[in-house]
Amino acid sequence: MRVLILQHIKIEDPGFIKDLMIKDGAELTTIELDQGEKIPTDLSKFDAMFCMGGPMDTWMEKEHPWLVDEKKAIKKFVVDLKKPYLGFCLGCQLLGEVVGGKVVKSRNPEIGMLNINFSKNKNNDPLFSKFPEKITSLQWHSYEVQGLEDNNDVTLLASSPETKYQIFKYQNYAYGIQFHIEVKDTTVSEWGCVPEYKSALEKELGPDALQKFDNEAKANMENMNNYSKILYSKFKSDILKI
Repeated sequence: MRVLILQHIKIEDPGFIKDLMIKDGAELTTIELDQGEKIPTDLSKFDAMFCMGGPMDTWMEKEHPWLVDEKKAIKKFVVDLKKPYLGFCLGCQLLGEVVGGKVVKSRNPEIGMLNINFSKNKNNDPLFSKFPEKITSLQWHSYEVQGLEDNNDVTLLASSPETKYQIFKYQNYAYGIQFHIEVKDTTVSEWGCVPEYKSALEKELGPDALQKFDNEAKANMENMNNYSKILYSKFKSDILKI
């Protein structure tokens, strides 16, 4: 299994899912876009693309010009080559933009351990059919995808009270996941060191929020890891067919 991983900051990798892939002996190619690394020109050699989160936003092309090439690569991989894709947070928003949606500032940021509610569409979905109707997972975002309602290739799978497109899929092989179930025990403390993340966290939850957030994440870690196991297992068997 050859997986191309697009990262926007070193500490945001596929986390627990990366551990599962390494255990499986997957061939991982990580491109650190914020460090100037270039996306391979031959995308056809990869079986899947993972696109992770980051402190920047999809519209910041002047500050981060590599976003232009990244969007082109995602479009080529997903729309043209029709290959499997998993996008988390920023990676979800990039997919949404590529398939015709728009990324806008959320009415209220979602930061913390929050609920995600699945729609009835999940019952027949290859990745999420085994998930419960509601899960609690880590969220840390202030922007969201909107405007996908007129795309018949897009299916809404889960929402939250603040964000409609918490999970959506393009056709049956490319998924945008706005929240983070890929996290590990060290995630919150590491992300809390990123100025943009720390500022958003404190603005939303107060100056002493990091430790409380970390404790809440760890209290839910077993469930999130189990969801990651289901997601990864079904991605391999039902999407990659391996």
